[in-house]
Amino acid sequence: MKKIFLVTLLAIGLQFGLQASARAGFAEGASAYNARNYALALKEINPLAKAGNPDAQHLLGLMYYMGRGVTRDYKQAFAWHLKAAEQGKADAQYVVGAMYYTGNAVPQDQKHAVTWFRKAAEQGHAEAQHALGLMYRYHVAGLPQDSVLAYMLWNLAAAGGNRNAVDQRAAIAKRMRQEQIEEAQALSRTWKPGTQLPTASKTGADT
Repeated sequence: MKKIFLVTLLAIGLQFGLQASARAGFAEGASAYNARNYALALKEINPLAKAGNPDAQHLLGLMYYMGRGVTRDYKQAFAWHLKAAEQGKADAQYVVGAMYYTGNAVPQDQKHAVTWFRKAAEQGHAEAQHALGLMYRYHVAGLPQDSVLAYMLWNLAAAGGNRNAVDQRAAIAKRMRQEQIEEAQALSRTWKPGTQLPTASKTGADT
C-alpha cells in the first residue's frame, strides 16, 4: 500500500517537474514535450542537460523514465535526476527519493529516500512533504512514529496542493489529541521554506 502510494506520487512529481522546467528557461524543449514532439524535445534539452542545466537534466530524466523520445532506461533516468538533485532541484530530489524508496534502478534504501525527500520537502515540495509524512506515520527507515510531524507535513503538503495529504491529515486527526493537533498546526505556521524541518515533536511520538 505505501509503496503504491509513493509510485503514484512519483508520477505526480514528474508532472510538476515539467511545469517547473518550462518556467526555468528552456520553453522550447518543454513545449515540444507537452506537444508530444519528443524528438524535438530531446534535441533541445539534451545539450543543455550535458552542459549541466538542472532543469534540462530533470526533464531528460523524465524522458528516460517514461520512454518518451528515447528507449526507456531507469538507470539513465536515475542518473540524470541525481545530477539535477545534487544541484538542488527539488523535483529531482523527490524523484531520487522515490526511486530509492521503491528500489527502482538502484538498491532499495529507505534511509537514502528519507534524505532526498527531506531535501525536497525543506524547499517546499508538496509531494516530498506528503511522502515524508507517510514515513513518519508508518515508522519507516528508523524515523520515529510521530503523528504531530506527519500532520504538520501533510498540512504543508495540502497547502501546496497535494490532495492526498488532505485525506491523510483528516484520517490521522481522528486519532490525535487536541494538544497534538495544536502543536502540529503551530509547527506548520512557523516553518518557512528553505529552513530545516523539525525531526522531533513534544507530544506526537507514538509509544
